Amino acid sequence: MSGANRVTTKVKICGLKTEADIDVAIENGADYIGLVFFDPSPRTLTIPVAARLAQHIRGRARIVALTVNAENKLIEQITNEVGPDIFQLHGGESIERVTAIAQLTKRETMKVIKVETAADAETAFTYSSIADHILFDAKAPKDSPIPGGNGLSFDWRALDGIGARMTYMLSGGLNPDNVAAAIRLTGAAAVDVSSGVEAKPGKKDPARIRAFLHAVKSL
Repeated sequence: MSGANRVTTKVKICGLKTEADIDVAIENGADYIGLVFFDPSPRTLTIPVAARLAQHIRGRARIVALTVNAENKLIEQITNEVGPDIFQLHGGESIERVTAIAQLTKRETMKVIKVETAADAETAFTYSSIADHILFDAKAPKDSPIPGGNGLSFDWRALDGIGARMTYMLSGGLNPDNVAAAIRLTGAAAVDVSSGVEAKPGKKDPARIRAFLHAVKSL
């Protein structure tokens, strides 16, 4: 697809912790910036730091707050002090919980579906009429303290036929070298990366951020 008819895949860079890395991401075309609120993650932020970073992002890209089975107190604090555009729900949140968070925050929700098989992917349709966005990610290893950002991919063929029925974001083991192939195979409307653009867990690599965004935006 080319010219005026080409649809550019959107990109979310997640787990950013510094204004400098945010600038690199946005200046190279990131559409969403993910801020993490989950203590076991090496990418987690305190509320005051996240609030400062959100001010740096606001109006330049959409702000996504990643939470994992968060209680109302934290959800309300993030809403009031950080002011994200979207809540990314990366735990085992039920349909009722997703609905409750949307009502509590008056923000968009993004439900993460952990995939190993095609049957796992089909569970997204349980949430697709409730959540504003669906993100497919690889299932984490049983011994992992974090549910995402593990650098693991899943068999993208598990999503065969899904794209004809819903728009979704793809995550899980994506990096500058494989993201173009992932988009071509799945037809994902958006992609999400964290560990794939890091020098080490929790520390982003500006060169890899640029390379990832170039790989997507040049398709």
